[in-house]
Amino acid sequence: MQSSYPATQPNPKIARFLNAIDRLSDALGVSVPPIVDIQVLRSLPLGTFGRAWGDSLDRHNLQPFTTGPRRKQLHDGVHVLTGYGTDAIGEAEVQAFLLGAKFRLAHVILGLGLLRQVKQQSGLSNGMKLRLRAAYRRGRRSQFDADRWQPELMWSLPLGEVRSRLGID
Repeated sequence: MQSSYPATQPNPKIARFLNAIDRLSDALGVSVPPIVDIQVLRSLPLGTFGRAWGDSLDRHNLQPFTTGPRRKQLHDGVHVLTGYGTDAIGEAEVQAFLLGAKFRLAHVILGLGLLRQVKQQSGLSNGMKLRLRAAYRRGRRSQFDADRWQPELMWSLPLGEVRSRLGID
């Protein structure tokens, strides 16, 4: 899963996957109105969680997810909280972190797909394996619950304070 929508057209496989998530969430009635407004995030003071989120999207030339389920729309916030990249290994680290925080089959499936992609691109080195294990353990130590967190209530707080509240070291 690539973080958000790139300013250019996303990889066709990724676009199909994201569209499938939207169709399924619509069918299940779990799609929500847009949560992340990039202009609001950009207007927040430097050092806040919300501004860091907006700056991250800008730095990676991404647009926020604004369709589908809440969890999809909030995905980029997990990157900001954890500091994991938006490349394939960073996405795999996010899934390992989320799996550690709360077991969900979706994290296993996404993580395995990302590992396959990483392995095809550059091989799965011992260093990458260690990074994934560390991300999983970090999730286990946290009090992060992707199903319950409400980042929109924390956007104006300092990023360090948000991480502290969620037990993300």
